[in-house]
Amino acid sequence: MQPSRDVSAADQRTALAMSTVAFTVCFAVWTIFSIVGIRIRQDLGLSDTQFGLLVGTPILTGSLIRVALGIWTDLYGGRIVFTLTMLAAAIATFLLTYATTYPQFLIAALGVGIAGGSFAVGVAYVSRWYPPQKQGTALGIFGAGNVGAAVTKFLAPFVLVAFGWQMVAQAWAAALVVMAVVFFVTTKDDPVLAERRRLGIRPKSAWLELEPLKNVQVWRFSLYYFFVFGAFVALALWLPQYLVKVYGLDIKSAGMIAAFFSVPASLFRAYGGHLSDVYGARRVMYWTFLVSVAATFVLSYPPTDYVVQGIHGPMAFHMQMGVVGFTLTIFVLGFFMALGKAAVYKHIPVYYPNNVGAVGGLVGMIGGLGGFVLPLMFGVLNDLTGLWTSCFMLLFILATGALAWMHFAIRQMEREATGQTLETLPQLPEMQGMPAAIAAPAPVKGAILTDWRPEDPGFWVSTGRAIARRNLWLSIPALLLSFAIWQVWSVVVAKLPLVGFKFTTDELFWLAALPGLTGATLRIFYSFMVPIFGGRLWTTLTTWSLIIPAVGIGYAVQNPDTPYVVLLILALLCGFGGGNFASSMANISFFFPKKEKGNALALNAGLGNLGVSVVQFVVPLVITMGIFGAFGGDPALVKAAGGPAPMWLQNAGFIFVPFIVLSAFAAWFGMNEIASAKASFREQAVIFQRKHNWIMCWLYTGTFGSFIGYSAGFPLLTKILFPDVNALQFAFLGPLVGALSRSGTGWLADKYGGGRVTIYVFLLMMAGVSGVLWSIGMRAEPWAFWAFFGSFLVLFFATGVGNASTFQMIPIIMGKEMDRLMPAADAETRRRQAEKEAAAITGFTSAIAAFGAFFIPKGYGTSIALTGGPEAALWAFLGFYVSCLLLTWAVYTRKGGLLHDIERGIAPRATHRPAAAE
Repeated sequence: MQPSRDVSAADQRTALAMSTVAFTVCFAVWTIFSIVGIRIRQDLGLSDTQFGLLVGTPILTGSLIRVALGIWTDLYGGRIVFTLTMLAAAIATFLLTYATTYPQFLIAALGVGIAGGSFAVGVAYVSRWYPPQKQGTALGIFGAGNVGAAVTKFLAPFVLVAFGWQMVAQAWAAALVVMAVVFFVTTKDDPVLAERRRLGIRPKSAWLELEPLKNVQVWRFSLYYFFVFGAFVALALWLPQYLVKVYGLDIKSAGMIAAFFSVPASLFRAYGGHLSDVYGARRVMYWTFLVSVAATFVLSYPPTDYVVQGIHGPMAFHMQMGVVGFTLTIFVLGFFMALGKAAVYKHIPVYYPNNVGAVGGLVGMIGGLGGFVLPLMFGVLNDLTGLWTSCFMLLFILATGALAWMHFAIRQMEREATGQTLETLPQLPEMQGMPAAIAAPAPVKGAILTDWRPEDPGFWVSTGRAIARRNLWLSIPALLLSFAIWQVWSVVVAKLPLVGFKFTTDELFWLAALPGLTGATLRIFYSFMVPIFGGRLWTTLTTWSLIIPAVGIGYAVQNPDTPYVVLLILALLCGFGGGNFASSMANISFFFPKKEKGNALALNAGLGNLGVSVVQFVVPLVITMGIFGAFGGDPALVKAAGGPAPMWLQNAGFIFVPFIVLSAFAAWFGMNEIASAKASFREQAVIFQRKHNWIMCWLYTGTFGSFIGYSAGFPLLTKILFPDVNALQFAFLGPLVGALSRSGTGWLADKYGGGRVTIYVFLLMMAGVSGVLWSIGMRAEPWAFWAFFGSFLVLFFATGVGNASTFQMIPIIMGKEMDRLMPAADAETRRRQAEKEAAAITGFTSAIAAFGAFFIPKGYGTSIALTGGPEAALWAFLGFYVSCLLLTWAVYTRKGGLLHDIERGIAPRATHRPAAAE
């Protein structure tokens, strides 16, 4: 029975959101032994095999119970079954605290595993709310609740250290009870159950629910899930211990690094569902197994010493994967496992719409058994081989076998089918012989806008404006948080020496500069992502990505012994925030008509730029307070005027985490995607042939590159030049002025022309740099700092105005160019092409300009290292602004320039063409 077509979007969103949150809590409980098991192992003196059995026992229960729970969900509805499952798991988790012996812990672990059975309930419940063409994405989002494993790794170590492992179990049990109540109160019975009750249809026998399980292809399908999900659960349980034993990390650091596997392996499941809907599950699974084979091969290589007999005697060298390489590799592995999990579950509700609970329960059971069997095998292999990497050797064999099996099955099917028969084959070999997929019409309403005409005044007033403004106001906080994470190191580096880190000035400048380097590089790719994946999906994913550096910084700065290379990696990861700007601006540009585009982009970018000011204002405040209590870690004692004072530098990262989560959910449930804005990379790559793309890159580097570079380098530069001044209490004002001037002066470019405004911007920036140079030369004077600070405020103000004016120029330039490049096309075709190219150029120019966040701080550091002062760098900046001014005048604003007539309202001269023959 299919869900009713009159299901409201609000009920769909509520069911999906509450099911995802509930599954996240359940998964956090299901993997609780990954943390508390380490302390229990120490208390009881368990062997590797005994420990593997302990952490795997909840996985066994959660796997075996899935078939029964799935069937009950089909019969009685997911709302009541999900609630009862959470309550039963809560009771078992609370009783865990009374166990004292190893057998008692095993029995308690069996009860805790009930939480893992919630997956089969959620799959059946969520799938009934959505039509087939949307179920892949919906189930992918629900499956992202796997992130509960990362929640346990992040939070449980702090609770364990502060209060003991018993408090972890009690707190997690309480969370389950609260979630069960909230879920039952806020959700409704699924539409299939409601329709069955309305018609008075009795549920069929449970034995009939098991009928599809006779199909051997379903079992083959389940074995693929044994790897993509079972290995994920196994590694989520095993990695903290692995990191402690192999790399000598403490439990907090091990939990943080293990989360680099759990987070992508969970959150990106939603993305895997989207890819499966769009490109097909077969292709997604091929990539999953190919990358998994490569990653597990690299991870399985044990530390080895080599001795080579050379010409001049033996040469010895050592090969071993370091903690940095290990972290990056498991991140990649987790990402592709997430895609594979979604691809496997894409097919179940389509091919078995009336047996989702039973089939999904069986597949989940087999996958979950992998989470039980594999940790046990890991322990056995450790005891037998003495090699810690033996766990990855086993996973390499599994991935290789799964890939070979799938490939040969597909090849056999292709050899037996030709022509039209071949085209109708299912995407996965295990689906052969199953019912044909249910065709459904493409969505015509909802998050995807199939009719979008912003240049039509009637449409814009009646429909378009409200939708565009909603997307704008949801985009702004996401972009603000992106800038905050991107620039958080500009504040943190100035405080590192106070909490015990001993780095040179050049090393500190590298930490401040590296986010700019990765942010700018990512922007190059992010520029083209919105037309490929859609603005709503891409905004949601990129906002979630900010959690990784935010939490990483929070952990890393608590220990002065954290290696410099770890801080460098976290600085690089902060570039996620910088990359988001390109896709955000490209996305918003599609929503507004030309006459309002300049102001809309100015608001999005200007208020988003406030993130720089926010981080430089908020962080100095929050690091003086224990906001998160025992969960936030211990403070460091630093020197202050009144004596030693506590500092929670970790709050610089932790403070943004809840806001990132809220913004990501708001983006997914509130934003839209424009169907007509879809374009491949090849279609967008035409901008590389447009000379104005490269000219605007140069000009925007002069405005935005200066803004972000000065924001990153100002606090540390001021501390070096004026050591007696507390620079952090003033640092936020510069970015604040720049952000407000950008958001508040977009109308100037709309009214007078972006080219003309940009000319005056570069004149003002030249004056600002001259003032900075003069004040540095006079810095011995008591008023020198205020002259220095005032000159920088002038620079920040000018960059803000210039950021808005240069972006206003881009769509005008491309609109004029399309008249020349596409003379035979109709006006609507030229408009759409101009919008696509303008959006791509907007993103790409922001990518190039963002390198200013690297080159300006690094320029200061290099200039100081070579000459003893920053003056050489500032003279180079002044010369660059002169070139920008001359280029703007020569190409755009002089008489005969591309924008001269447009900005002055001069009507274009009529072009006389011979009349067409009739």
